Amino acid sequence: MTELYTRKELGEFNSVVCFKALVTGVSETLGDKAAAIALTAAGRQRGKDLVASLGLKGQGNVDSLDTLTKALDDAVGKNGTRLCAIDKIVADGDALKVYTSETVCSANEPIGSKMECTFTLGAIWGAIEAALGKRYRGKQIESVLRGGSHDVFELTLF
Repeated sequence: MTELYTRKELGEFNSVVCFKALVTGVSETLGDKAAAIALTAAGRQRGKDLVASLGLKGQGNVDSLDTLTKALDDAVGKNGTRLCAIDKIVADGDALKVYTSETVCSANEPIGSKMECTFTLGAIWGAIEAALGKRYRGKQIESVLRGGSHDVFELTLF
């Protein structure tokens, strides 16, 4: 295994302000559509890598959506990287709906903003695909910025 450089004083976390500056800079440089594609793809890779590191990759390692919800929330929620809280994952026919709160993408945005949770959607999408061993098409269907109680992502079986 390759030795990694670690920050002894600052640790692994940085601020929402710095993350949002990255998102804004990418959007201004590439345009909104290209930025959304890039950020979602980066998130998907992060989600896949996360699930592999948790030993949850592939079918059979997750016995229920409740188990998956808890494992992912532990990894990315208050006790993990703080990307977002994952409140619940529910099956809706061939689709899954993931109810998230306090997403990094919505943080510090004005109410009514058109900001989408591209990176966060991608991370959750990639994690669920990797954990369940299935392909999904993902999209955000609700936003706390536009009156929703959660940022909700819908993953439809491909």
